[in-house]
Amino acid sequence: QVQLVESGGGLVQAGGSLRLSCAASGRTFSNYAMGWFRQAPGKEREFVARISRTRGRTYYADSVKGRFTISRDNRKNTVSLQMNSLKPEDTAVYYCAADPDSTSYSSAGSYDYWGQGTQVTVSS
Repeated sequence: QVQLVESGGGLVQAGGSLRLSCAASGRTFSNYAMGWFRQAPGKEREFVARISRTRGRTYYADSVKGRFTISRDNRKNTVSLQMNSLKPEDTAVYYCAADPDSTSYSSAGSYDYWGQGTQVTVSS
């Protein structure tokens, strides 16, 4: 299995920035596409961003395009999410996830392994 641990969440003013990190262990990291999802209170888990296994192709939800950037460092077994121009509607628990099959990138069911999440709160 793969173990994932997120970090970097916190409280930030609207318009500010945060950088989330996810550390992976247990399997060969480069064999997995990696995604970020978020879940706000009372809502379903929502796709945010994804990066492919080897070539670094990225995909973003329309709501975060131009503001968020996903990246990975296969040598360090980490994936990051740089979040700029944050809005109150970005407030959620953010989860990283690993996908060994590279199927439907925006579906939570495509990802086999999940971290415990890190809270991001954006104030008005």
